[in-house]
Amino acid sequence: MNITQKPTIMALLAGALAFAVACSQATPTPTPPGATPIAPGNGAPPPTGGGSPLITGGSSVEAAGYSYYTAPQASYGSPQTGIWVGGSGRVVITPDLATLSLGVESRSKTVEQARAEAAQAMSAVMDVLKKNGIADKDIRTEYFNIQPEYVWNDFSKRQEITGYRVSNSLSVKSRNLDGVGALIDAVSLAGGDLVRINGISFSAEHPETYAGQAREAAVKDAMAKAQQFATLTGVKLGKLVYISETGGNVPVYQDYAKGMIAAAEAGALPPTPISPGETEVTITVQAVFGIE
Repeated sequence: MNITQKPTIMALLAGALAFAVACSQATPTPTPPGATPIAPGNGAPPPTGGGSPLITGGSSVEAAGYSYYTAPQASYGSPQTGIWVGGSGRVVITPDLATLSLGVESRSKTVEQARAEAAQAMSAVMDVLKKNGIADKDIRTEYFNIQPEYVWNDFSKRQEITGYRVSNSLSVKSRNLDGVGALIDAVSLAGGDLVRINGISFSAEHPETYAGQAREAAVKDAMAKAQQFATLTGVKLGKLVYISETGGNVPVYQDYAKGMIAAAEAGALPPTPISPGETEVTITVQAVFGIE
């Protein structure tokens, strides 16, 4: 090769190398299949066509073909828009229905003897209930059980059956609240020591009537609160867009079993006093109103 041509060849090689380096810097590195594309500038993946817009703290910005929105813009029209309030309604009523849980319980060496004693006592109780005006439809057996009773034998190191227990319980409805005490006394006398009074509850026989009144009061309460919020904040109250009943309470339960057992143990003979008192029907609602 001619020595005079070497500078020319070297210059061409240097130019080709410089061009190759420049092209490699200008050409973006291809993204591997399945990799997440990263938008320039913030290091975060841009939103795709089916996803939610990225929430930022600044104004709406468009960069590299992607739109970014502020939090107020993104949340416009969400379920939190409007005036959200809760309302409650309460109706105080005097109960008109008493429900007694009562029964008999017997223990004996054999199943048959325990069952027979319980059956005899329950028959006497049922007769008293019917004589006091309780209809068959208001008497329901709610529990019946026969089970053995055990005692631990230290000598044999095992449990041994000592006898059997029979339990039979009723749910009894009475609309004569003034006569509930006398009814309990009559039942106790008929069944003797086998009688068990488990409790008594007072309620309204048709609670739906009072629930409707409480519901009306709850809705009015919610509307009044919404109007007050609108007035205080200087906006115009819009239409109701959502309402839901979130809770309620109709019956009230009062347990007199302990008091009656204590009176029986003390040998008290006076009539059993029973007072139904008052009960409450409460309804709560949640409502959402628009803002005009």
